[in-house]
Amino acid sequence: MIPFRTISAVFAAAFLAAPAMADNPRPAGLEALGAPPIPDDNPMSEAKTELGKMLFFDPILSGNYGMPCSACHLPEAGWAVQDRISFGYPGTTHWRNSQTIVNSAYYSKLFWAGSSKSLESQARSAARGGVAGNGEDDMMEARLAFVPEYRQRFAEIFGDDWPNVRHAYMAIAAFERTIVQTDTPFDNYMRGDDDALNEQQKRGLELFAGKANCIACHTGPLLSDEQYHNLGVPAYSGWTEDELAQITFRFELYAKGSTQDLYRKTKDDPGLYFRSKDKRHSGKFRTPSLRYTKYTFPYMHNGMLETLRDVVEFYNDGGGANEFAETKSPLMQPLELTETEIDDLVAFLESLSGEEILIDEPDLPAMEPLPTALRN
Repeated sequence: MIPFRTISAVFAAAFLAAPAMADNPRPAGLEALGAPPIPDDNPMSEAKTELGKMLFFDPILSGNYGMPCSACHLPEAGWAVQDRISFGYPGTTHWRNSQTIVNSAYYSKLFWAGSSKSLESQARSAARGGVAGNGEDDMMEARLAFVPEYRQRFAEIFGDDWPNVRHAYMAIAAFERTIVQTDTPFDNYMRGDDDALNEQQKRGLELFAGKANCIACHTGPLLSDEQYHNLGVPAYSGWTEDELAQITFRFELYAKGSTQDLYRKTKDDPGLYFRSKDKRHSGKFRTPSLRYTKYTFPYMHNGMLETLRDVVEFYNDGGGANEFAETKSPLMQPLELTETEIDDLVAFLESLSGEEILIDEPDLPAMEPLPTALRN
């Protein structure tokens, strides 16, 4: 188990001195991962991240007092859910694959269709989402106020007389900015350590940046262009096989403003279309980072690919087919990789993950009756 790392240790890892000059050239367009960006309106502190850690694991921020952030972002499951579709609020199911919290600090847009522009906004959307936390801000604030330790921490960190749930989301976001991994074999190789990758992984890197052309979308230090693409991922099988999933899917179609025709006929996730209402965006999803993917199976927005080898074979076939064929990316073409080349590429993808990040869950404070002075 890797112990919870302090903020200073996490940030320092990104600036370790590089080894001697490397003998092998590194592909242009790829970089080692540096320290995560910190917003000016939510500066980091040990006290804030500790509060965020508590709130991340505390079900107090949910409708039924039973759905903490960690319910769908389990540290032992890659800080995600190792199932096709994320767990839903009791009585529902979710409708998309749970994305890992690891390195989420680097994204400029969160969720599969980029609907949140910050971790603070993402935390609020998840806590309040109908098939996620299903909470209401005023109710969650009232619960926080019944916990003396939270009242004290909110007062000391944010100056709150009464816990402000917006500050709870800021604390959670601050904690998530410490769950980063900048010391993978790939990062160490890009910083100059020729021995950080084995020969098979180096061949895989050459394929990644060359014949396989993964770098067309998985680029930069995050290994994501953060753009939207339709890869032809087949529809989630639950839409036709699982009664509860069908209900959730219809709820999402209705809630996000679908046309009657789309509501009645579609059997696939329209993706970015829900935000833009532009048919050219149907079936498109934001490119995820490839970092930490060793632990975050299954893959794609609906978890329809089980292993990293399945993913590579999917790309090798030129993608798949779904309901939105007219928007499928022209980048999705057969790659003609050999079995050995597929093995090499998978080996490289595994080098994008370091040791598994596991932490001890915090002890959570209990509720107590409000002091008389706060009851009015």
